[in-house]
Amino acid sequence: MAFRKAVKGTLIGGGAIATAFGLSQFFEYRRNQPKWARLAYVEAEGQMKMPFEDKLPTRQEQLATLQNTPEFDVLVVGGGATGAGCALDAVTRNLKTALVERSDFSSGTSSRSTKLIHGGVRYLQKAIMKLDYEQYMMVKEALHERANLLEIAPHLSAPLPIMLPVYKWWQLPYYWAGIKMYDLVAGSHCLKSSYVLSKSKALELFPMLKKDKLVGAIVYYDGQHNDSRMNLAIALAAARYGAAIANYTEVVRLLKMTDSATGKERVCGARCRDVTTGQEFDVRAKCVINATGPFTDSLRKMDNQETANICQPSAGVHIVIPGYYSPDNMGLLDPATSDGRVIFFLPWEKMTIAGTTDTPTDVTAHPIPMEEDINFILSEVRNYLSPDVEVRRGDVLAAWSGIRPLVTDPNSKDTQSICRNHVVSISNTGLVTIAGGKWTTYRSMAEETLDAAIKEHKLPAGPSRTMGLMLEGGKDWTPTLYIRLVQDYGLENEVAQHLAATYGGRAFEVAKMAQVTGKRWPIVGKRLVSEFPYIESEVIYAIKEYACTAIDVIARRTRLGFLNVQAADEALPRIVKIMAKQLDWSEQKKKEELEAAKTFLYQEMGYKARSEQLTKTTEISLTPQEVARYKKRFYKFDKESKGFITTLDVQHVLERLSIQIDENALHEILNEVDLNKNGQVELDEFLQLMSAVQRGQISDSRLAILMKTAEESLDLRGPVSVDRSGGGV
Repeated sequence: MAFRKAVKGTLIGGGAIATAFGLSQFFEYRRNQPKWARLAYVEAEGQMKMPFEDKLPTRQEQLATLQNTPEFDVLVVGGGATGAGCALDAVTRNLKTALVERSDFSSGTSSRSTKLIHGGVRYLQKAIMKLDYEQYMMVKEALHERANLLEIAPHLSAPLPIMLPVYKWWQLPYYWAGIKMYDLVAGSHCLKSSYVLSKSKALELFPMLKKDKLVGAIVYYDGQHNDSRMNLAIALAAARYGAAIANYTEVVRLLKMTDSATGKERVCGARCRDVTTGQEFDVRAKCVINATGPFTDSLRKMDNQETANICQPSAGVHIVIPGYYSPDNMGLLDPATSDGRVIFFLPWEKMTIAGTTDTPTDVTAHPIPMEEDINFILSEVRNYLSPDVEVRRGDVLAAWSGIRPLVTDPNSKDTQSICRNHVVSISNTGLVTIAGGKWTTYRSMAEETLDAAIKEHKLPAGPSRTMGLMLEGGKDWTPTLYIRLVQDYGLENEVAQHLAATYGGRAFEVAKMAQVTGKRWPIVGKRLVSEFPYIESEVIYAIKEYACTAIDVIARRTRLGFLNVQAADEALPRIVKIMAKQLDWSEQKKKEELEAAKTFLYQEMGYKARSEQLTKTTEISLTPQEVARYKKRFYKFDKESKGFITTLDVQHVLERLSIQIDENALHEILNEVDLNKNGQVELDEFLQLMSAVQRGQISDSRLAILMKTAEESLDLRGPVSVDRSGGGV
């Protein structure tokens, strides 16, 4: 009864305000709706040619085009979402377009997002509370772009229901009014209408939720996507339409010339360097666009050393934990954390992603997730989950930090004020800079940037044609495409679904490259690691998508490094071997690639923070009975009472149980616990491990699982399963 009264009060009170405010926007979008995506798509298809529809140029061919073209109309610096968007917008306006990126496409902020395509519920709340028209328009634009992005890359994106749990009765009408406003501002682009849930229904849909004091919940819809693959889809679409794009190509300096008409110095291109070979060359262009995200000021200072910084970077950390922490298709929003931030808790790629933090940071190409940020997110997650669900530090499978490039507006009188939206500015020399903004609005940002560039440099181009323009893989995708992959190629169902959701209509090209397994089923498609659907042919296809390093494959072509650092580490030797064969790497190059990728996982993907849970100074907090039990287990392997065990000791025990484990794998298992790296695990190290397992700091130690199951089998003389992904101890 109380629940119904609260909802009724909502309709009379806050809901009425939301309805009145949003109704005008609803009708406005209704009027504009017939003009948008489908018509734009038909127009784009009818007027534009796709020179490389069947086969992408190789990276070497792209570099040759960059070097041999006398002058481009537009040179974009930066291969993130915004830079790739600018290149696609320019080339589809029939401008001769080039793009260079000093690392890999989407290697920075664009691959380290919350994976949401959203308008921003919290921005709308601020817009209403502060009567801030700028924020309102930002949300309105983002919701419009959200609908377009879901339309043009349906294989990479989908609507996601997000639950907002309510623990106080008065919050129910307050949040309901805000979420309904979000729907109404979206107008005809509203994905699905939000709705209110009773306590019992909320727990039915999200059984992990904390029951105590729960009143009910509100569910609304936003979009979710595979961010690095989306970024790549934009860049590859630009390449197919004729843009010359090259990753691992950095700008050394800007080229300038004196305008004969005005006598002023103007930017006319850039001196570039191929990072992989060291070769330098000039790329000349009528217009240069700076779309370098957090590195915006670096390029601006190449233009004018005296120019003031406009970027104020902020670090956002995310963590990935096992999929059992959340339902398969329901996210969670914590609207007010202990320090006022917003935390999302979302299913993604069959795992659960939680984040983000928001702390000032320095600009770096290699941001590192800090332990305090990881623990803050875990603490907030515990506040919303049932006490029955033990949230353990050891369950963090990966963690990363992304730098959000907040900016001040150089054209504003108050240059210290943070701009909540994006900024397009043009220097005295004609350098066009696009900075700030959101992932969701990359397309409209690119359109605005090109409009400004065309006006400034008097380029011969018409209006933007990217609204409704299908991205790489989107055109031929259907929800049932994966069935054809299973039937035509003999792929596993899970692998086929993954390929369809990753490559869309291009999935057949990956399937054709898949090797025969030699098994009855699946017929083709050898997995890189057993618990993830990534297959070996994806590594070969990644090279066609301009992957140059093993990091490109584990982080951005596949998402293995973002999902599970241990699994990525296990897959690396095979990935390097496949790439070496395709790219003719030397033994030295193979070692360098393996080491670089391991360093990436250790520093940037949370392996360091994870491994630091077990250090030489780790406190042993075990009872005397537990110490005695674990010593007994240890000495089953250390038969000679040496005080340490080696791979030989473990092998001897496994041989008695008729179990075979690859020697290299065994070395890796012991190395995870070998704190002083002397090739052996000492008793103290083992007790530290078991203490960390007991406290939940480590949850999937292979050595702990192996020794526990081996001990049980020695006692019972039964068969043992040694599965790396097994449970706790």
